Amino acid sequence: MPVRFRLLTEADVRSVVTMDDFVETMTSALRRFSSGHVAQPVRTVIAVADDAFAGIMPAFVRAHTGDLDTGEGAQWESLGAKIVTVFGGNHARGLDSHLASIVLLDAETGALVALLDGRYITEARTAAVSAVSSRLLARKTAASLAIVGSGVQARSHLEALMRVHTLRQVTVWSPQKPHRDRFVAWARDASTGTAAGGGLQAVPRIVAVDHAGEAVVGADVVVLVTSSPAPVIEDGWVKPGAHVISVGACRPNQREMDPALVARARLFVDSRAAALVESGDVVLGMQEARFGADHIVAELGEVASGAPGRRNDTEVTIFKSLGLAVEDVTAADLAYRRAVERGVGQELSL
Repeated sequence: MPVRFRLLTEADVRSVVTMDDFVETMTSALRRFSSGHVAQPVRTVIAVADDAFAGIMPAFVRAHTGDLDTGEGAQWESLGAKIVTVFGGNHARGLDSHLASIVLLDAETGALVALLDGRYITEARTAAVSAVSSRLLARKTAASLAIVGSGVQARSHLEALMRVHTLRQVTVWSPQKPHRDRFVAWARDASTGTAAGGGLQAVPRIVAVDHAGEAVVGADVVVLVTSSPAPVIEDGWVKPGAHVISVGACRPNQREMDPALVARARLFVDSRAAALVESGDVVLGMQEARFGADHIVAELGEVASGAPGRRNDTEVTIFKSLGLAVEDVTAADLAYRRAVERGVGQELSL
């Protein structure tokens, strides 16, 4: 008997799930992960070349009946996996460096139910998780944002963070001036609705600067979305009370933050298990005896469920993001269910 499944392209996913949906869905996914409702191993990574690797990320999200304390409603089961590739040379080929596909399976039979583009889901859910971290850990009065990096993740992070903060100023730096200038032009167009995929709320002031320190000094929220294997910011640039979101440096031999900054800050992660083997900012700091595993204060899902986060307005908080399979599978499941309801996508048979 042929297995029927639904094929959802990037355009299909974009048409049924908004950034607001991603932010709320990721809050739920993080809570479920940290409360033990998810079976998920640390991702398997296969090195292909010095600047290329593939990651395999499966997850089974168990059903539960809701939580009166958090207000979270009942959730259904989700089963699936993402295959993600990061190939540094892709830009020269006219391709995105990060590509992905997600398969959803029937949790009762194991049969394929959907195949989805995973590139956009990865882009959007990563930014949404960062927004959750900033909503929980940044100061409530945060109004200035520094972005180090100017690529796809810089754009999605601006969109997501504007969902949780009223920003008065956004400053961006990346090594190549044409790239940061293009980012500023895109953001200005998007805030007036003239860019493709526009619709950002108006930003009173968005500027590109010539040095990373110029962007970071004085910023309430600092986002690092780089491909650098070495630190891109210095400890002294980060003001008391800032919240730092580190999205790059996802391998144990890479770091994008000054180790002194990581050591002095209050550190939060998406997954303790993953951070202790995948994050160079954590692994290398431990190897250098700057701190131990207990330097990780909590997982973000624990904070979302009520664990202590920021304690005062002067301490620096860091969220080290690595990305979890539960985020991809939960987002893909939402997109699939919406697509079925609205008749979006193609039905195919194997």
